[in-house]
Amino acid sequence: MKFLAKSALAAMLSVSPLLLAAPASTPLQAEDIFKLAFANDVQISPDGNYIVYVRNQNDIMTDRTQSSLWLLEVASGQHYPLFADKFSYSQPRWASDNNRIAFISDRDGSSQIHVHWLKEQKTAAISQTQLRPAQISWSPDGQHIAFTAEVAAPITDFAKSVYQPKKPAGANWSASPIIVERTYYQADGRGVLRSAYNQVFVVPAAGGVEQQLTDGPYSHRGPLVWTNDNTALIFSANRNADWEYHSRQADLYKVTINGQQLTQLTSLDGEESAPTLSPDGKTLAFTYQSSAAVSYSNSKLKLLELSSSKITPLAADLDRSVESPSWVNNSTLVFQYADQGLTKVAQISTRDRRQDLVADLGGTSLGRPYLSGMYSVAQNGTLAYTQGSSQRPAEVAVFANKRSRTLTELNSGLLAQRTLGEVHELRYTSKAGNEEIHAWYITPPNFDPAKKYPLILEIHGGPHLAYGPQFAAELQRYAAEGYVVLYNNYRGSTSYGERFAMLLHYNYASEYDFQDHMSGVDAMLAKGFIDPNNLFIAGGSAGGIGSLYAVGLTDRFNAAAATNPVVNWTSKVLAADSYVGQIQNQFPGNPWEHQAHYWQRSPLSLVGNVSTPVLLFTGEKDRRTPMAETEQYYQALKLRQIDTAMVRVPDAYHGVTNRPSWMIAKIEHALAWFKRYRKDAE
Repeated sequence: MKFLAKSALAAMLSVSPLLLAAPASTPLQAEDIFKLAFANDVQISPDGNYIVYVRNQNDIMTDRTQSSLWLLEVASGQHYPLFADKFSYSQPRWASDNNRIAFISDRDGSSQIHVHWLKEQKTAAISQTQLRPAQISWSPDGQHIAFTAEVAAPITDFAKSVYQPKKPAGANWSASPIIVERTYYQADGRGVLRSAYNQVFVVPAAGGVEQQLTDGPYSHRGPLVWTNDNTALIFSANRNADWEYHSRQADLYKVTINGQQLTQLTSLDGEESAPTLSPDGKTLAFTYQSSAAVSYSNSKLKLLELSSSKITPLAADLDRSVESPSWVNNSTLVFQYADQGLTKVAQISTRDRRQDLVADLGGTSLGRPYLSGMYSVAQNGTLAYTQGSSQRPAEVAVFANKRSRTLTELNSGLLAQRTLGEVHELRYTSKAGNEEIHAWYITPPNFDPAKKYPLILEIHGGPHLAYGPQFAAELQRYAAEGYVVLYNNYRGSTSYGERFAMLLHYNYASEYDFQDHMSGVDAMLAKGFIDPNNLFIAGGSAGGIGSLYAVGLTDRFNAAAATNPVVNWTSKVLAADSYVGQIQNQFPGNPWEHQAHYWQRSPLSLVGNVSTPVLLFTGEKDRRTPMAETEQYYQALKLRQIDTAMVRVPDAYHGVTNRPSWMIAKIEHALAWFKRYRKDAE
């Protein structure tokens, strides 16, 4: 294609070989976090020739992560910016003609759908909606783009009936009170929500007025899947009257573009989601999760034959959660899943023959080494994906002809000049039930096994999440300051099957996961290079809970740093945004019915035992683990005259490291706290 013939620009954007060869002279510095970048939402064109992706770059001037769109030629690796400016870009999606890319941007003043023509090098906003579009999807013929958006609910009878005095001209009154009547009324990251429901829309790809296809007091979710004849869309929704009380119920529906005729396609007892249609339009693949009131269950892959409504399982023997299925051809699919601390893409035939393709997805979680990543697949089977490693955040990679090839070097200019800590794998046996625990530890730059190093045990959140051998700026900073950092996938973690994940059912937090952590500390001490007089513990969310539960059971740690902790489960579930699903699936019943159980799981129940100095770090707007949780623990320790400090981050929700400066603050406060209680080496 002629539009890629820009040799001068390519030369200007290329990475200098001298820069790549520069010696790594220093460990990772705090300010380096402002310079990190990573790839995400990697989308390969249908013909497999080009990749468009979102480049996320931290910006020291705005203290935000800026998003831009970049284009890669798969064969040559040539790399060009499509849109790299002060505006925000997301959700790039290819049309079937391999020439048009739709995306969402605020470049025209509000969030709108735009289309870029590659050959013509032209761009236009094709929507002028007052809504905020999301989950865009091209019709097969390229004539329409579907999307979802929130539509305000009608004002309730109660709200209408409230008398409101007339405001005099020029009067300066306070903001009006907010009436809340919905069950689902708040969300972390957004605060108190306006009463609105997610609906499905379609807009002409050449521009025009959007058409609403669904209505009613329900939440309709993508991905939006077009039928082959361009006449209907398939999506997931729970359209039961009491849907807000059932977080694990959803069915698949089809709505026609003309006439808005709605048809229910599935009615399983559970959640059907992530639909994807075979190229011939005959078979719908989707994921299914049981509605059982348990803390964890695998998401399974199923096939729906549209002509007969027959549903059959696929990969039924895979004891892992299936994500993001996609068809390659009428007899082959690919999907993503987490396994033993790695994120993989597998290929499976409709005859149930499965093989792994790649196992190095990741890198889209900068701060801590969470499993992450995504992929897309072309019609010829070429995979494009976010490739992560312990030494680099996500790059763009392709898999074709049985091999992977990395196409970008987004952080080479920075990290080639830094010496990072080395990540080592570790497996050990927990003293609780003899469970094998999978873990990793990071040794400081210029590590000398003959020396003694302080240890930080860092616990992941969830608890039904997982860590892996991934880049982690927070943990690398700890290593840069001379600490060995241990992190593990304790019981309850995902990627090890349902049985292991369910070991924390009704036991989160407990002495069981506590022993998983302490057995890891003992395994590290046995290696001979850990100073037993300098042990520290840290973690966020579920990791914050685990940290506080641990210091209530042991005094082995010099100090603790707990981020976003829960300390009192009764107050947490009755104040947080996750209350309905959490009470149903994590606890044996409501707090007033099982108070003893809620109290037993609460770190506050052990606060009378604590002698360890504790740092608490929480966002003031957190609605997942509300600030009041941190305040309770802080005040309890103050009443007991135990060393403690509370760090409150203004304007931060649960994502308390979402801004670069917040991530740096979290790290540096913990380092300063640990330094305060670090003993001189023997």
